[in-house]
Order: sequence, then C-alpha cells, then structure tokens
Amino acid sequence: MFTRTLAAGAAAFLILSVATAAQAGKSFLLNGLDSKVDFSEPGKIKFVEPGTDLVNIMDISNPAQPRTVANLPLSNSLFGPPTNLQITPNEQLALVSSAMKWEQKEGAWKPAPDDRLFVVDLETDPPALIATLNIGRQPSGIAISGRGDLALVANRADNSVSVLAIDGKRVELIDTVAVGDQVAAVAITPGGDRALVVKNTTNKIGVLSIDGRSIVYQKELDMPVGQFPYNIDVTPDGRIAIVAHTGNGGFPDGNVDTLAVIDLSPGKPPHVANYVTAGDAPEAFAISPTGEIAVALLLGGDVLLPPDHWAHSRKGSIVVFGIDGLDLNPVQRIEAGGLPEGIAFSPDGAFMYVSNFKGREVAVYKVDGRQVSDTGMRVTLPGQPGSMRGRAR
Repeated sequence: MFTRTLAAGAAAFLILSVATAAQAGKSFLLNGLDSKVDFSEPGKIKFVEPGTDLVNIMDISNPAQPRTVANLPLSNSLFGPPTNLQITPNEQLALVSSAMKWEQKEGAWKPAPDDRLFVVDLETDPPALIATLNIGRQPSGIAISGRGDLALVANRADNSVSVLAIDGKRVELIDTVAVGDQVAAVAITPGGDRALVVKNTTNKIGVLSIDGRSIVYQKELDMPVGQFPYNIDVTPDGRIAIVAHTGNGGFPDGNVDTLAVIDLSPGKPPHVANYVTAGDAPEAFAISPTGEIAVALLLGGDVLLPPDHWAHSRKGSIVVFGIDGLDLNPVQRIEAGGLPEGIAFSPDGAFMYVSNFKGREVAVYKVDGRQVSDTGMRVTLPGQPGSMRGRAR
C-alpha cells in the first residue's frame, strides 16, 4: 500500500509539473488548412491541384486575441474527423497527420490514403518541422496521453491504431494494433489506462487497454452506437465519454443525428448509457476543460447540399450542452456560417475557438460557466480550415 501511494503521488506530481510548465509558457492552437477541396459550387466537391496546404499555428497565450506565429507548408486533409492534430501537454510538440494525398488519375486529381505523421517543434521561433514518420494508411484522429509520453493514431484505411512513444522531442512508432474495422478517431481516458476508438463504418466504439507502452484491443468490449460515429471526447474527470454521429456517411442530409454517452464508471465495463439529439451532422465536437459543457458543430447544408435540396438553406451551427452526470442538456444554439469544421478551447476553458471552412477564419467565443458568447473577434486564415486542436489534457 505504501509503495502504491508513493507511485500515485509521484504520478500526480509529474502531471502537475507538466501542467504548471505549460501554463508558465505559451499556449498554442493548431489549424489544418486543406487547399485541395473546392466547394465553390454548393453540393458539389471538386478536387483541385495540391501544393498549398498549410498547418497554421496560433499563439493563444492571450486567449481573447489569438495570433498566427507560423504557417507550415504541410499536407493536410478535410477528409477525416477534425482531430488529426494535437499538442503535447507540455506545449513542446505538435503531431499532425496527413490522412490523404492527391494522385493524378485519368487526367484528374483524386484522393488516396497517405501514411505520414509530422512532428513540429513548438519551442523554436518560429515553430518548425523536425521529423516525418510513416505510420498506418489514412492516419486520422490523434490522441496524446495526459502524461505526454504516448500517442495513438486511428488509421482508417488500415483498420488499425498506431502507437507512438514520445520521449522529449523524439517520437517513435512502436506498435500497430489491429482493431478489425475502419477507425476514424480515438480518445485516451484521463487515467491513461484505456482508450476508446471510433469504428465509423460499423457503428461501434472499441476499447483498448493501456499498460505503459503495451496496448491491447479488447474486442469483447465493443459497443454498438448510432449511425456513422465520427468523433469522441472524454470528460476531464474520466466519468463519461461522448460520441458524435454525423449519419449519412459523414454528410448532412436534413435529418437529426445524436450524441451517445458512454459510462466509464469503475467496476463495470464501458457501456452506452444515454443518447441525446444533437442536430444534423455534428462532426466537430469537444468537451470543455472544465467539464461543464460539451459542444457540437453542425455542418449545415448551404455548402454541402445542392440548392434544390430542402435542407440547403440551413447554416452551420454551434450547439452547447450542459453536462449533468449521464445527461446532456441543450443550453444554446448559435449560427456559425458555412461549414464549421474545427473546435477547441483555451487551456482554462474560458475561451472557445470555432473555425469556418467557407469563411477561412477562426471565431473567438467567451465561455462563462455554461454560457457561450461571441466576442466578435475573428482571425483570418490563409486557407480553408479542415481541423483544429489545442493541447492534450
């Protein structure tokens, strides 16, 4: 008992030290900008010549006024949940995956699975690429542990999860775990002993057990959820996870979709405990660092649906839910313009950021408890944002 207490205390001190170090320095926000997809004609997707993708890095040390500190020419992709990038808890590194690459076939550009993961040093001025790893095919959602020593990447085209060890500024692929189905996103619990993987095409959530660097897929714990689950997050206290379903293969169609609440209470296996109506196609999704609210972005129809579709006139929306145990209670719905794709919070949860693909901008919102208000602050981006993330917690 004495040894375990010491170990727990040491772990708590390490996590506190990492958090304190991060708070003492700069805080960053990442935006993945995809130039290869054109939605200029509503309801139609055009694939254009690649070459001008960027990873935009913002300093949010003053969270009310983000400012761009770097635009790195790195391949990025709109295709995948907007969680293909994340910052380590100590704010030293950013990991960014390139899910899709463009290939020319029969005189036209077409997407194909990529396999690259970029490692960016955030302590240099300006931030710079320091390594490129080849991992699984179509690497999509990324999760970094709260200790900052482990990262998991969901590989959609390989039906697997890549396991990455982080040691200082060295990132190494140490394992690949087969999970049997396509996976789009992944989340690590705050305790670091489990991860949940989103099986988007088979409508399930899988469970991985984590013991140090050993990751085991527990197939017997697969949970059935709603149609086309696509994003997931875990509350800071680790009591629940929330899954966002886009339905309709990831596109809006005018029909409402849901959020699933997964009970992670100790003493029993993870299980689906509740469903809540969110709206049409909640793709981007995040839980506040305070654990008070969960926020889903509805894609809207004005960009993705043709003008003659009955739901074309719907704009993108921000939907705010209060978290009460296993219940999610809708608090607000705010119009967000055409195709809102990314959402993130400042480390203390006092500010929220929402990116808009069509508008090429990041909007800043103030968070007061469960109420969100638009500050009017907009930061123009040099491209179309398809993903957004801050630091892992």
